[in-house]
Amino acid sequence: MDKLKKVLSGQDDGNPGNSDGPGILERANQASTLAWGTRMKGFLICFILGCVCSILGTCLLWIPVAGLVVFAVLYTVGNICALASTMFLMGPCRQLKTMCAKERAIATVIMLVCLVLTMCAAFWWKNNGLALLFCVLQFLAFTWYGLSYIPFARDAVIKLFSMCV
Repeated sequence: MDKLKKVLSGQDDGNPGNSDGPGILERANQASTLAWGTRMKGFLICFILGCVCSILGTCLLWIPVAGLVVFAVLYTVGNICALASTMFLMGPCRQLKTMCAKERAIATVIMLVCLVLTMCAAFWWKNNGLALLFCVLQFLAFTWYGLSYIPFARDAVIKLFSMCV
């Protein structure tokens, strides 16, 4: 359990011989560290809030006239909260590094672009069809992003879909 805490808090970088000293990001992360219990509480609160927003948005989708806009906003806020919840476990600096890693960069960019485009479609362009399309793309990109943390999960999904086609 201690090893897991070290890895998630960014204290264990896997290089025991690293004598360069901590960089600016690592020092900032260490200066703002939270206790493990506080991290878990923050993670759970953000993750549950994200799930509640997404589910509430889905339930309010069927409201006449403004339902799709409310859905798009709540679903987007839910995804942002769910994404932010993992920052409590890893720390913001390490989370940003892992989001920009080679295996997650495309999914991260698509997810963030779709988050912005969903809000633009809902408020600026007032195009419900585009808002719904961007919500679906958000879901797919967020799922692909999440699968990147599970070893061989993406390969299994690709193989499953290739067998279906």
